[in-house]
Amino acid sequence: MMGHWFRGSTVVTAVTAATVGAVISVAVAGIAGQDRDQPTRPAQTPDGRPNFNGVWQTVNEAHWDLEAHEALPGMVMQDGVYDYEYAKVPAAPVVALGAAAGVPGSLGVVQGDGRIPYTEEALRIKEDNAENWIDRDPELKCYLPGIPRAMYMPYPFQIVQGTDKIHMTFGFSNAARVIHLDDVDLPPDYTYMGHSVGRWEGDTLVVDVTEFNGRTWFDRAGNFHSEALRLTERFTPMTADAIWYEVTVTDPETFTEPWTIAMPLYRRLDPNATVLDYPCIEFAEEFMYGHLRREQLVQRWEGETMIVEITRKVPPGDRLHEWYRR
Repeated sequence: MMGHWFRGSTVVTAVTAATVGAVISVAVAGIAGQDRDQPTRPAQTPDGRPNFNGVWQTVNEAHWDLEAHEALPGMVMQDGVYDYEYAKVPAAPVVALGAAAGVPGSLGVVQGDGRIPYTEEALRIKEDNAENWIDRDPELKCYLPGIPRAMYMPYPFQIVQGTDKIHMTFGFSNAARVIHLDDVDLPPDYTYMGHSVGRWEGDTLVVDVTEFNGRTWFDRAGNFHSEALRLTERFTPMTADAIWYEVTVTDPETFTEPWTIAMPLYRRLDPNATVLDYPCIEFAEEFMYGHLRREQLVQRWEGETMIVEITRKVPPGDRLHEWYRR
């Protein structure tokens, strides 16, 4: 009886395995067939240039910190039980978020020795920025991210390529930029996103970016620049679906010498890839203006293990306006 059951179960197992295998084969064949049915994207535009049209996104940690850094429990930290750097713990603004508030480690994207060559004074400002991240990072206020930061934020962006203009659309803060491949006048004032003028060197798109207002950061770690910032971007095709993006940064008021970051940009291959609006202006309203309410709206949150109470304050005098200008 046992022998018959064993032989019968073996047959059932074999039939089941064959059926599952057939289903998987059909599914794989179907996927392969779908790929063959999709139109092949041309490697070049009609004018013979590399085809950069599409939706792109970086896959790295540069938006946290361009330089190499270890993983951290949070962007805002305080002293722990022991007086050591490694013993710091998340501070009140982020402790309720647990592991979601953590900062992933990274090998960095700064080329050469991996360090940004700040002047002594600028390095002190950068460190002070990091200590006051919540008050100073323009990203938290949903200000325009600037270039190059917009290129490696954790959101997709779209490139629409023409013969004399290349347009880039970003979801964050409804940001956009135009790379001019023809002669145009300079903007009437300095800008967040800069003024981009491009040219082709073989298959590489080279873009000079100037006219910055000095109010953007490079990342969440407090890395910053002045109005003297000048960028040279290089977009070089690696494959039909990857671009090597390289930026040389020059700012003699902030850095002792030019320095370079580099990373790949990847095309989003999902068939419905697009850039959706990230309406952070609305999201940041309470953060930006809640302290100006006659009666405070957001005051208290209570969970099972924690109560978070918030007291808003209005900086005195011109410090209020300075907070918005940062």
